[in-house]
Formats: sequence, structure tokens, C-alpha cells
Amino acid sequence: MNCLHKLVGGASVALLLGGCASLSGDGGFGAAAGVSEQRTGLSASVAGRLPRNDDDARALAAVIEKKLGQPLAVDEAVHIALLNNRGLQASYWSLGIAEADLVQAGRLQNPVFDFKRSHGGGEVAIERTLTFNLLGLITAPLAGRIEGRRFEQTKLLVSNEALKVAADTRRAWVEAVAANQSAEYAAQVEQSAQASAELAERMRKAGNWSAMDVAREQAYHAQTVADVAAARKAAVGAREKLTRLMGLDGAQLAYTLPDHLPELPAAPQELADIERIAVDERLDIQSAKLDTERTASTLGLTRITRFINVLDLGAVGNSEGPTNTRGYELTLEIPLFDWGSTRVARAEATYMQSVNLLAQAALNARSEARESYADYRSSYELARHYRDQVLPLRKKLADETLLRYNGMLMSVFELLADAREQSAAVNGYIGALRDYWTAQANLEAALGGRLPTNKGVTP
Repeated sequence: MNCLHKLVGGASVALLLGGCASLSGDGGFGAAAGVSEQRTGLSASVAGRLPRNDDDARALAAVIEKKLGQPLAVDEAVHIALLNNRGLQASYWSLGIAEADLVQAGRLQNPVFDFKRSHGGGEVAIERTLTFNLLGLITAPLAGRIEGRRFEQTKLLVSNEALKVAADTRRAWVEAVAANQSAEYAAQVEQSAQASAELAERMRKAGNWSAMDVAREQAYHAQTVADVAAARKAAVGAREKLTRLMGLDGAQLAYTLPDHLPELPAAPQELADIERIAVDERLDIQSAKLDTERTASTLGLTRITRFINVLDLGAVGNSEGPTNTRGYELTLEIPLFDWGSTRVARAEATYMQSVNLLAQAALNARSEARESYADYRSSYELARHYRDQVLPLRKKLADETLLRYNGMLMSVFELLADAREQSAAVNGYIGALRDYWTAQANLEAALGGRLPTNKGVTP
């Protein structure tokens, strides 16, 4: 009986200590927001917390309104998405779920009190039983460690989701600005083509141009009209994608974007050992490592409990008439048919699955880093070629063509043909510049964070 009293007393103390675990108040959001802020350089919250009520919503709306009061730079767009993207907000709240599971794992199961009263033959029998889950007491530390790893993994996954939203928003901003720039230039080309078509019609009426020459200019003008419609359609789609990522609605839809993409920097980033950077820095890799460790811990727990499925210890007190009896009750499931081998086999298979998933994730990360860096460098070289070679030569050729036309050494046909080729070069540069900034965003995503800050490198 003394041993029983000590055991029950020890269980009560453990239960009391387990009940001391409490929720943090922010569900771990502060830690996850700190990781994403370190990687993006932008805060993921207003006043350090998630919106919970109308006051928080108004404070967030005021911050967004201020940012939308001027042409929206890329970092401002990313910041709004981190603050206001509802899918990302839902991911943040998953931290609260994981923290609740962690705190629950640190608390022992409540004891069970049974009371039984019976009477007959002029006698009354009373039975009282207080039962503790002894197995939960034994395995509580290991279960707490497992849930702790799960919580850390959830923080990494949520932080990684924030990085994905940031990268998607950065790419969407580049696409939206480039599409708007292309649409504006297409409109300018269309106006020029319209003037050429009108000139051709006057020349025909004067007897200087053939019907075929006029048809050629009219066909080109008709094509430019179609190009404007397609460019504006693309611009609307790109803008709406950016709008969705930022979570904007209502009056916020009237935001403006810059007229053109940032210019190409003087030089691209020189990065060494990008594969190591990706494996060391990417949050999805860190999360996969934690998942493997958690699975290994779960395997250890499974081996501990493979023969003990139910183990309850209870103190029993009986009162029957004038006689009081005391004792204890031990409930143990006998492994007669199930010896736990299937649970161990399942845990081992789950662990090996996790190991191989981690290896595949690391392999993918290294490959994505190589591919993204190669695309980043080649995109820069192509955009620089347009900037330093193609556009200057097209401008020089246009100037020389105009001089010869003014000197009546070239026909108007050659002048118009040169203008069309120049417009194609400008469109090519806009596309190359868009591809470069998109490639930089892809590289940052592949490496798990922003590139080292150099002057002229960040749009």
C-alpha cells in the first residue's frame, strides 16, 4: 500500500507539472514571422500579431492604403502580400493548431474517478476507484519531444509558405509591369502604323503608290490593332494575378504600377557553391530533416509500447456495511493475438519513406539551384545584349535611314520597314528585361532567401 500511495502521489505531481504548460498567446506566429522577415527583409504583421478583430483590420487597411497611395514598387507589393494574403493568413493559424497539440502533449491525461453504490438485504455497498494512465506518464517526455519537433516543422513550413507567396508576388509584379509596358508600347506602334496607313492611302490617291503597297500598310496597321488588344488582355490578366496575391478588393483595386521595369543592373551576382546554399538555407529541406527526426522518435516510441497497449493503475476503495476495504487495480492488455510487430513494421517503413523523401528533396534543391542560377546568368546576358548591342544599333540604323530618306536617297518603304524592325527590337528588350527579373526571383526562391544586397541588383 505504501508503494501504491507513492506511485499515485508521484502521478499526481507529474499531472500537476504537466498542467503548467500553457499557450504562448500568438501561437508561435512571432517566431515564424521572424524567419520570413529575416529571409525577405519585410515584416509579416502589423504590430507584431495576426489580425483578430475590427481594430486590427482597420490598422492593416491603413497600412495598405498608405502603400497604395503611390506607384507600387515591388517590395511594397510583396509586403502587402505578406500582410494581407488570406491563404497565407490561414497558414499562420495552423501554427496555433500545432502549438495546441504541443501543449496538450505536455499534459497528462486526466485521472478517472469511478463511484459505484449498491444495496440489498439491508446492506449498502460503495466502491470508489481512482485510475491513472500509467503508460501516458511513462511516455509523456518522448511524446512531448515528438510534438515539439512537429511544432518546429510547422513553423518552418509556414515560414516557407510565406517565402513562396513573396516569390510569387515578386514574379507577378514583374509580369504585370512588363505587360503594362508592352501594352503601352503596342499602342504607340499602332498609332504609328495608323499614320503610315493613312499616308499610304494619300499616296495612292496621288498616283504614287500601287494598290499592293497600300494593302501592305493597311495589313500592318490591322495587325498592330490586334497586337494592342492582345497586349491589353495580357496586362489585365497579369494585374489581376498580382491583385489576388496581395488580397486587394474594392477601392484598393485602383492602385497604380510603375510605367516600366527597373533597368538592368551593372553586373549580375556572382554566387559560389549554390548547391550548398540551397541545401543549407531552404526551409523545405530543414522541414524535411525535422520530419525524419520526428519519424525516428516515433519509431522509438512504438518500440517502447509494442507490448503495452493499455496500462492503467487505479486505487480502489470499498465500503460494504461496517467494513471498509482498500486496494489497487491494474489493467493490462495481454498481447495474445497482436504482439505489436505490425506497428513496428509500419513505423520502420514510414521512417525509410521519410529518409528517401529527404534525399529526393535535397537532390531537387541542388538541381533547382543549378538551373535557376544558369537561367539567371543567361537571362542577364541576353538582356545586356539587347541593351548594349541591339538597341543602339537599331537606333543608329534608324537615324541613318531617316537621313537618307530626307536626302531622297531611300524610299518611304525602307523607312517604314526600318520602323517595324525597331519596334520588334524594343519589344525584345522588354521581354528580356522581364525574363531577367523573373529569373532573379526564381533564383532567390531556389536558394531560400534574398540574394546578397548589391547596388542596382534589387528591382
